[in-house]
Amino acid sequence: MFQHDLFQPEPSNDAELDLVHAQIISMDPSGERFAAALRRTLDMLLDGQRTGRFRWEQLHKTEKTHAGTLVEINLQREFGFEGGAERMDYRIAGVDVDCKYSQDFGKWMIPQEAMGHLCLGVWASDQEGLWSAGLFRVTEEALTKKDGNRDGKRNLKASARDSIVRWLFKDAPLPENVLLRLPQQDLDAIFEQDSGAKKLDELFRRVAAGRGKPGRRVSRSVVATVAMQEDYMKRVRYNGGSRSRLQGEGIVILGQYWNHQAVAQRLGLPVPGAGESVAVHLARRAPWHGEAPSVELKGQEWVIAVEDDPKGVEAPLLPEKKGRKPKQ
Repeated sequence: MFQHDLFQPEPSNDAELDLVHAQIISMDPSGERFAAALRRTLDMLLDGQRTGRFRWEQLHKTEKTHAGTLVEINLQREFGFEGGAERMDYRIAGVDVDCKYSQDFGKWMIPQEAMGHLCLGVWASDQEGLWSAGLFRVTEEALTKKDGNRDGKRNLKASARDSIVRWLFKDAPLPENVLLRLPQQDLDAIFEQDSGAKKLDELFRRVAAGRGKPGRRVSRSVVATVAMQEDYMKRVRYNGGSRSRLQGEGIVILGQYWNHQAVAQRLGLPVPGAGESVAVHLARRAPWHGEAPSVELKGQEWVIAVEDDPKGVEAPLLPEKKGRKPKQ
C-alpha cells in the first residue's frame, strides 16, 4: 500500500490546485491505480511478447519520445478524465490540466500554451522501481530561460521543483519488472533455453530460489516476454505448464485465485494480484523449521524450504481455483 505525499498538508494559495489535488487523491488514495497505469504504459512500449525486450534502454528513440503520449492516454483511460480546453490534456474537478511525463526526474518539457495552467508532472523509472506525480502552476518565474528551442518548450527550474510542486505521490513503488531484479547469471540461464516453455520453467525455478528474497511477484507481462508465445499464461498452468513440470522439484506457482492467495498469506509471501504469479520451494514441516509459518495442503503441513531440506521432494497440488471465496 502506498502513502500519498504529506509534504504540504495545509491548503496552498492556489484554490484550483487544491481542488485537483483533492480530486485525484479521492479517486486513488493509495496510488495503486496510478502506478498500474504507469506499469501498463512501460509494458506497452517494451512489447515484450513480440520483442523480448524488458529494459528501457532497449527502446528506440522514437519509442521513448512516445512514452509521454502513452502516459497521458493511459491515465485518462484509468481515471476517465475529461479532455481539457485550450490544448490542455485533461479537465479535472472543472480545471484544465496539462500532463507531462519525463524519464528524468522533474525534467518536464513545458510548452508555451501551458503558461498559467496547472500541470500534472509524472516521472517513473523501471530500473529504480519508483514513480512520482505532482501538481504545479506554470509561471514565467518557474521556468528556465528561453534558449531558442524551436518549439518553445522549457524545463521547470530545479528550485521550482523543490518549492512549487505539490506532490500527489513521491518515490512510490512501481509494480516490479522481476527481470530487472534478477542477477545476470539467472537471466543468462533463462534466455539460453531453446523453447518458451523451458524459459518459463527456468524463470520460475530461479525466482523460487529466491537469492535471499523468496516469493517475488512475476507479472503477466514478464511471462509474455519470456515465453514470446500466444496464450502465454496457459504455459504456467497445470496440465502441461510450468506448474506441472516443476512440481517434482518441490516448486509451486501461486496465482491470482483466492485460494492461492490464501496459501501465500499463510506462508508470509507476497500475495499475487491479477495476472501475477509467485513461485516458491516448499518442504514438509520438520523440527528444524521451528516457528516458520506453514499451510496445510493435501493433509500435510508445508513450509518454505530451507537449505537443510531434502531435494527433489514433490510439491503438493495447489487448491483448485474453482469455488467462491468464503465470506469474511
